[in-house]
Amino acid sequence: MKKRELGKSGLEVSEIGLGCMGMSYAYGTPEKKEMIKLIQEGIELGVTFFDTAEVYGPFVNEALVGEALASYHNQVTIASKVGIKIIDGKQVVDGRPQGIKESIEGSLTRLKLDALDLYYLHRVDPNVPIEDIALTMQGLKKEGKIKHWGLSEAGVQTIRRAHAVEPLAAVESEYSLWTREPEDELLPTLKELGIGFVPFSPLGKGFLTGSINADTKFKEGDGRNSLPRFTQEAMAANQVLVELIKQKAEEKVATPAQIALGWILAQQPWIVPIPGTTKRHRLKENSGAGKLHFTSEELAAFDRATKDIEIVGHRYTPELAKRVGL
Repeated sequence: MKKRELGKSGLEVSEIGLGCMGMSYAYGTPEKKEMIKLIQEGIELGVTFFDTAEVYGPFVNEALVGEALASYHNQVTIASKVGIKIIDGKQVVDGRPQGIKESIEGSLTRLKLDALDLYYLHRVDPNVPIEDIALTMQGLKKEGKIKHWGLSEAGVQTIRRAHAVEPLAAVESEYSLWTREPEDELLPTLKELGIGFVPFSPLGKGFLTGSINADTKFKEGDGRNSLPRFTQEAMAANQVLVELIKQKAEEKVATPAQIALGWILAQQPWIVPIPGTTKRHRLKENSGAGKLHFTSEELAAFDRATKDIEIVGHRYTPELAKRVGL
């Protein structure tokens, strides 16, 4: 698999990473041993970029990734996140510097690392100046506990303020053929500042693979059950986008998932999507997306066609949406 540099950070990773959240959180509880094998198979396929977070579980996903990658530290880049706590069963944004300093110790222990390659603030805490966060991350870098830092789902002004204090390596946000908002302000800002972009849910939480339709029933505990975009009505309405992706897949002798990922890779050379999966055949399929090639004419035509489709349903619940773009 080819490599990409995240912005101008010097951090080089595989052009497609692996989001590990679903291996122990949000989509049920897969068998741990199988997930360890899956992560290690990713390395065999050329994946070197693995994404987790303290809150996934909480804690158990970091421990899973740490166990799986313990023998591969010289081959991989590991990213984790801080800034969301579970209090009384609910997620609470908490970006206080002291909490970050305490959390990194736990993350390093669970991930079996001396230094974390990339540490994101998971969500912006409106009660903590972003400059204080940047200085905290700067301190962790000086102590040798992290190598790079980033922001997740942050607004462009927050990104600018943070980057001015301590340069960001990457920003993580949702981006896909049915979540195009980053194109308005975020992507131009990251290009200007030389910051890498790491899209999560690049396959629309599975919807863009073509394996989900209006009749799909998700298991109990699957986070998609509560999302507006995954109501029966929304999935039926949004199927028109999937059909367009399937049509392009037939033209390119590829799968819908590969088209969705290949489209993202074609946007900018400093973008690295991190699709998640719990299935080996999907991991192999996703890893092959980098082999696709779009001509500029193909890309422009596909962009126009997909942009003309009005997506039904917000990607988040109202409560989760309040945390985005601060």
